[in-house]
Amino acid sequence: MLKKMILLFLSCGALLSARAQSAEELLAEAQQLEKQMKEMEALGKYRELLQVSPGHAYAQSHSSLICSREGQRRKEKAEKQEFFNEAKIFAYEALKVEPENPEANYAMAVALNNIALISGAKEKVAAFKEVKKYADLALKFNAEYGEVYHLLGKWNEELSNLSTIEKAAAKVLFGGVPPGSIEAAITDYEKCRKLKPSYILNYYDLAKVYRQNNQETQAFEILNKAMRLRPIYQDDPAIKAECKKMLEDMQ
Repeated sequence: MLKKMILLFLSCGALLSARAQSAEELLAEAQQLEKQMKEMEALGKYRELLQVSPGHAYAQSHSSLICSREGQRRKEKAEKQEFFNEAKIFAYEALKVEPENPEANYAMAVALNNIALISGAKEKVAAFKEVKKYADLALKFNAEYGEVYHLLGKWNEELSNLSTIEKAAAKVLFGGVPPGSIEAAITDYEKCRKLKPSYILNYYDLAKVYRQNNQETQAFEILNKAMRLRPIYQDDPAIKAECKKMLEDMQ
């Protein structure tokens, strides 16, 4: 009897070891695909990993961020909505497992921000409040999280450019528009640049708000620095092309 129990215990241990090894292999493959800028293939691997390890917060967070980026690439609103909603679900599942995980909170903030940008006035303003909540939580758990400052820069930029209808919705829902300004956006984008100097999208957005704020010299310098950066994310070559186009327009 004791021998059978020992054999059963060893068998269970071997099974768990195999599962763990499988999860590690899938994670390594997914990470490698992300480095190769093959995001949808990476998403497929993360999905496989979540079948083996359903509570894997890293896989859920990265799946969420990939879905958000893929949604931004889509042209049709319905397709965007589908990917953004999936991004929100992945982030929600990650937060259920690790509520203090900074990447999971950031992923939720990104998903909500993307949903806000394709929503009506009331939904947009309501979502912006949630974006700030999760962005602040991400920074609470990791104060050096550069990408979060980029998101807050976008948040400030969007709030400073709200339409009259959106401002009216904010007044009805919250008694006014949440604070946001181009100057605050510049501050946040610059914080991101300091903490994450390789993040090309941040340079592009920073240059745009510098131009909006009539700071052409600063915009020119930022764009030139962006052109010297090595692509890391799938969209980086396209973003660098936009930086080049903006530079040409300024000359």
